[in-house]
Amino acid sequence: MKWHCMVLMRKILCHVWAYSLLVPKKSKPLPHHGIYGHRLLSHQRYKNIRDSYRLLKLQEGCSLDDVRNSYRDLAKQYHPDSGSITADSATFVEIEEAYRAVLNDVAKKMKLRNEEKEEEDKFKSKAPQHRHYLSFEGIGFGTPSQRQRQYMQFRVDRASEQVMEFRKQKMESQLAESASMLAKDVRQSKKAKITQAIERLVEDLIQESMARGDFDNLSGKGKPLQKYSDCPHIDPMTHNLNRILIDNGYQPEWILMQKEIRETIEKLRKDMVASRNKLGDPMTAHKERQWNEICMEFIENIKKLNKRINDFNLVVPILSRQMVHFNASKEIARALEIYETQPKKPRAAIDPKKTENENDSASHLRTSLFKWMHLILK
Repeated sequence: MKWHCMVLMRKILCHVWAYSLLVPKKSKPLPHHGIYGHRLLSHQRYKNIRDSYRLLKLQEGCSLDDVRNSYRDLAKQYHPDSGSITADSATFVEIEEAYRAVLNDVAKKMKLRNEEKEEEDKFKSKAPQHRHYLSFEGIGFGTPSQRQRQYMQFRVDRASEQVMEFRKQKMESQLAESASMLAKDVRQSKKAKITQAIERLVEDLIQESMARGDFDNLSGKGKPLQKYSDCPHIDPMTHNLNRILIDNGYQPEWILMQKEIRETIEKLRKDMVASRNKLGDPMTAHKERQWNEICMEFIENIKKLNKRINDFNLVVPILSRQMVHFNASKEIARALEIYETQPKKPRAAIDPKKTENENDSASHLRTSLFKWMHLILK
C-alpha cells in the first residue's frame, strides 16, 4: 500500500513539473481581487497624494499627530474586527494605504523643513551680527520673513502717523488763517469807525464855522468851484480841497520840508562855486588850506541836510516822493567842474598914467630912504 502511494505521488509531481514547463515564464499572474489582505492589491494604491489626504479627511500641512488621530478614528469604523456596522475590509485597506502615503509625505516635508532651517542657521551663524540691520531699516528681529512682516507693519503705522500729522497741520493752518482773517476784519471795522468819526467831526466843525460866519470873507463865496484838474484819474473833490488850502497858505509839512531841502542844496552849491572863484588860480599853499576848510564845512552842512532828508522821508505820504542822500564828494567835484567850465574873466588893461604915478612914488620912496640912511651914518 505504501508502495502504491509513493508511485502515485511521483506521478503527481511529474505532472506538476510538466505543467510548470508548459506555462510561459513571462506570463502575468492573475489578479486576486477577492483575497483579503493580499499584497497584490498594491496596484490599487492612490498615486495622487491629494486623494490620500481627502480619504483621511485631512489637509496638506497637517502634523503627525493629526494623521495618527485621523487613522485611529477611521480604523475604529472600518476595521473588520472592530465590530462596527460600517466595517469594511476593502475600505480599511484603502485607508491603510492612504495612511502610509500621508505619513511618508509628512515625514518628507518635515525633513525638508529641518534641512532648510539647519542651512539657514548655518548661514546665520557665519554672517556678521550687525548684517541684519542693513535691510528693512534695522526694524524687527527673527528670521528674514518675520522681519519683513514686522517692517511692513512698521511702514503702515508710520504712514498712518504721517497722515494724522498732515491733517493736524492742515487744521492748524486753517484755524490760524481764520483767526488772521477775523483780526483783519476787526481792524478794518475799527478803521472804518475811526474814519467815519473823523468825517463827522470835520463836518461838525465846518458847520459850526459856517454858522459863525468864518467863511463869509472868502472871495468866491456863492460861486461854483473851479475845476482845476482835467485828469480823469484824480478825485475832483480832493483836488479842489487841496487847491483851496494851498491858495490860502495852508501847505502840508512834507511839502514845506521838500522846498526847504531843495533851496538849501542850491544855496550850498552856489556858495561852493563862489568860494572857488574867489580863491582863483594859481592855488598856493595858503589857498589850498582855505579850500580844504571850505570843503570840510560843506561836508558838515551836507550831513545836516541828509538828516533833514531822513525826517522828510518819514512824513512824506507818497513813496515815490521820497528823497535820497546827497554825496559831499560828488557835490565838490561838481562845483570844481562848474568852475573849470565857466569862462574866465580877462585881466584889466594896464593904465600908463597909473604906472607912471606908481614909478614916481617908488623913486620918491627910494630917495627918501637913501637920505635917511645918510643922516644916520653921519
